[in-house]
Amino acid sequence: MYGLVLGGTASGVGKTVAALAVSRALADAGYDPVPAKAGPDYIDPSHHAAALGRPSRTLDTWMGGVEGVRRNLHRAEAGNRNGSGPAIAVVEGMMGLYDGSATSTAATAAALDVPVVLVVDASAGMQSVGATALGFREYAAHADLPADVRAGVEDPRVDVVGVIAQRAHTGRHADGIREALPEGIAWLGHVPPTDGLAIPDRHLGLHMGDEHPIPEDALAEAAETIDGEAVARAARPVARPTAADEGTDETTDGSAGDAAGGLGGSGGDDRPTVAVAADDAFRFVYPATRERLRELATVETFAPVAGDDLPECDAIYLPGGYPERHADALSSSPALSTLADRAADGLPVLGECGGLMALSSSLTTVDGETHPMAGVLPGGVRMHDRYRALDHVELRATRDGVTATAGERHRGHEFHYSSHALGEGGDSSVSPDADARFAFEVERGEGIDGDRDGLVAHRTVGTYAHRHPASGAFDRLVASAAEYASGR
Repeated sequence: MYGLVLGGTASGVGKTVAALAVSRALADAGYDPVPAKAGPDYIDPSHHAAALGRPSRTLDTWMGGVEGVRRNLHRAEAGNRNGSGPAIAVVEGMMGLYDGSATSTAATAAALDVPVVLVVDASAGMQSVGATALGFREYAAHADLPADVRAGVEDPRVDVVGVIAQRAHTGRHADGIREALPEGIAWLGHVPPTDGLAIPDRHLGLHMGDEHPIPEDALAEAAETIDGEAVARAARPVARPTAADEGTDETTDGSAGDAAGGLGGSGGDDRPTVAVAADDAFRFVYPATRERLRELATVETFAPVAGDDLPECDAIYLPGGYPERHADALSSSPALSTLADRAADGLPVLGECGGLMALSSSLTTVDGETHPMAGVLPGGVRMHDRYRALDHVELRATRDGVTATAGERHRGHEFHYSSHALGEGGDSSVSPDADARFAFEVERGEGIDGDRDGLVAHRTVGTYAHRHPASGAFDRLVASAAEYASGR
C-alpha cells in the first residue's frame, strides 16, 4: 500500500474537506483510497466513513507506538472491500503539521515513512502560499519529533512534497499559486470555496458524518480540481511493521458495520459476551477497539436512547458520545436501571467519558436541567460551555481492576466539556478522600479530579480517558467478563 499525509498549516484550514476531495479524486482516477486520521479523533473519521463507506483508522504514535500505527493502517488495506485498484492511504493530519506535545502530524508521517502534502488556506493569498510551503518544507530539519518515533524509525524525516490550496478560486488565483510554488513542491490541485462543503460544528468539534454528510454533488465538484494522478505519483510505500509484531494485536477484519458505527458480534462459541452501548449517546469507538472486542468476545449491542434494555452479558462497555444531548431519554431508559442492578451484583462495567456520565448519579446540562442517571458511581456530572480537558493522557493503575492490573500504564486521550464532582447528584455525604475509590493515578492529563481517574464502585470503573486498545484495557475487560461468567 502507498500513502501520504495531508498536513495543515494550522487548525481550521479545511483538512477534512481536502482529505475527502483527494480521496474522491483518487477513486475517480482508478485508485482505492484508504482513509485514516492522525491523532485522537472520532469525528473527522466519521466524515471519511460517510463519504467512502469504510471505517477510517486513527493513527497516533503516543497511544499506539510506531509499530501500532503501521499495523493499524495495514489492517485497513487488508479489510478493503471497496475496489480492486491500487490502495493509497490518505491520512488527514491533526492541527498544524508540526503542532502537538505528545505526537503530531509530522510524527505520523515519519512513522509511516510517507510524504506530506500541505493543505493551505489560500483564500487571502497567492505567491505567499509558495513561501509558506517552502517554509514548512525547510522547517522539517528543525522539527522535534517524539523520542519513540526517532528511536523506532530508521530514517525519521518529514518530506513536504506538494500543496493543495483550500478556498482558492479556479483561474488566475489557482494558477498564480501553482506558478509560485518552489521547485520540488508539486501542485496537486485546489478546492474552490463552495457553500456545500461547510461542515457545521458544536462542542467536541464538527457534527458527525452521518448527521451532516457533505453533499455528493459538492464533493464531486471539489474533486474535479484535484489531480488524482499527481496525488498518486506523490504517494510512497507505507512502512510495514516488523515481522515479529505484524498482526499480533488485533484482527484484520474490517466490515461494513464499522462504517455505520456498529459492532457486529460473533456467536456460537463459549466466549464471554460483552454488551456495548451503540446509539447517538454512545458512539465514540475506534475501529480497532471494535475489532479487538470482536476478536476476544461475543459482542451484543444495545441502544439505551431508543429504549433497549440491557442484553444478557458478562460485561458492559459504555463508550463516549453525547449523553447530554439525550439526557431525558437516557434517564428513562430501562437499560440504566437494569445496569445498576447488574453492576451491584458484580457485573464488570467500563464507562468512558460519556459512559462515566451515564454511570454517575446525575447529569446537569448547560441549561441547568438535572437528569438522574444510573447512580452506580457516586457524584454528579455538570456540562460547561467550554471544554474542561483536551490532551493525551497516561494513567497508572493503583490496584487490580476490571481494565488493568496494579502498576500498568495505559495511554489514551481525553476531550470533554463536563466535570464530575463528588457531593453532587444527591451524594452530599460522599467525601472524596474518605469514600471515593479511584483505579488510576494520572501521569499526564486531567482525569476526574486532576490527579486521579477511574472512579470505582463494585466492579464498575468510569474514566474520562478514552484508552486505545493497544493499552490492553479491553483485553483485561474481556478477561474480567470471562471471570464473571465462570463465577469468579
